[in-house]
Amino acid sequence: MKCKICKAEAVVALKSHNAAFCPDCYKDFFARQVARGIEGQKLFSRDERILVALSGGKDSLALMLELSRQGYDVTGLHIDLGIPGSSSAARGVVERFCARHGLRLLIRDMTAEGLPIPAVRERLRRPICSACGKIKRHFFNKAALDEGFDALATGHNLDDEVARLFSNTLRWDTAYLSDQGPLLPGGSGFARKVKPLWRLTEFETANYAFLMGIENHYAPCPYSPGASFTVLKGLLQRLEAAMPGRKLDFYQGFLARGRPVFARREIQEGLALAPCPQCGYPTSSGGLCGVCRIREAVRAACPKA
Repeated sequence: MKCKICKAEAVVALKSHNAAFCPDCYKDFFARQVARGIEGQKLFSRDERILVALSGGKDSLALMLELSRQGYDVTGLHIDLGIPGSSSAARGVVERFCARHGLRLLIRDMTAEGLPIPAVRERLRRPICSACGKIKRHFFNKAALDEGFDALATGHNLDDEVARLFSNTLRWDTAYLSDQGPLLPGGSGFARKVKPLWRLTEFETANYAFLMGIENHYAPCPYSPGASFTVLKGLLQRLEAAMPGRKLDFYQGFLARGRPVFARREIQEGLALAPCPQCGYPTSSGGLCGVCRIREAVRAACPKA
């Protein structure tokens, strides 16, 4: 194969773009897709401070590096979940990455917060992935607001977004369908949340991470075998193989024609939010927010937590 741009030997072929690229041209392609994602959805500007959630995986690290290369003011945030073996490895990857590239990093330790995931898993009777996601979102939001950042960026790629959209559609979860997208405006206790990789697939991000020499934490979470997103992603990958480009078309069609309809419905029928009396996080529960309830449950089971 020859590179579509410079005709040198290609190393990456993308059927959805009917193109192949050499290493340098592929990095330029990736940068352009990130820029288009930011500018097309007006995610943030160059004079704003961006907090990037870093899990240690390829997507979040690739996002952090590319935003830095494009001149954005970025700081990383890593949530240490306290999972034996897994969390220390992920944290080490993030710390080495930020040190190597001279990037600022904040750490929030869930053991210190009384919410280590093993203890949460022992106490709850529902799947841990839901509670873990709730805890991470809570502390991402809290750090962004407490530290005065203009936006919180996550490394969700096109595969993540389409799988989530598919899942929400299968359940007809209108509340989630009303605000899913690359941009969730801030206000009323929420930080602005953005997803600059929304135009890029997991495969495309993985190639960028490889070509940039990014070390990443790739071991799966020991608590998440059989997660539903894995199944949905597999189905959608087979669809994309048969119909290249369909995932991006589906997602962009939803943003243009689907989300506005659900957003109007949520304004009319959605649940009202109020601050949690304990931490101030917005909640529709009428009492403590989900994370404070989890913390209370862990504390009751483990008084020293």
